Amino acid sequence: MPSIKYKIELSNEDRAELIDIVTKGRSPARTILRANILLASDRQSENYMTVSEIARTYHTSHTTIQTVKSSYCTKGFEATLNRKKRETPPVPAKVTGEVEAHIIALACGEPPKGYSKWTLRLLAEKTVELGYIESVSHSTVSSVLKKMNVSLI
Repeated sequence: MPSIKYKIELSNEDRAELIDIVTKGRSPARTILRANILLASDRQSENYMTVSEIARTYHTSHTTIQTVKSSYCTKGFEATLNRKKRETPPVPAKVTGEVEAHIIALACGEPPKGYSKWTLRLLAEKTVELGYIESVSHSTVSSVLKKMNVSLI
């Protein structure tokens, strides 16, 4: 019989929180599966299961179960259940606060000669022409104006 590397012994608070997660069913499926694995792996529980029994019961792999158990023992309760938040966005924002301010200032000012009002495309072109940003689409300009509650009418 192989030795058990990670022994799960849940505290009463952790067990109560896991039961709450499983019974309410409002958490993501990944979180519920991990909660079920931890509850089934708890050596202090009368419902303790082996890795093979957990895999059959919850239709998952042995690797997933070992990953959850090792994560709980090394990283802790919260890190096991919840995904880590990104520290930085995948793509940095192209439009900064300074560029937003320039776009809003343009939109609030007088339109160019020959135009009765600013259009989104005209604002985008003028922003690039004045060198505030290298390139910007009219839909991005629309998002900036909408965010700041500025109307072109």
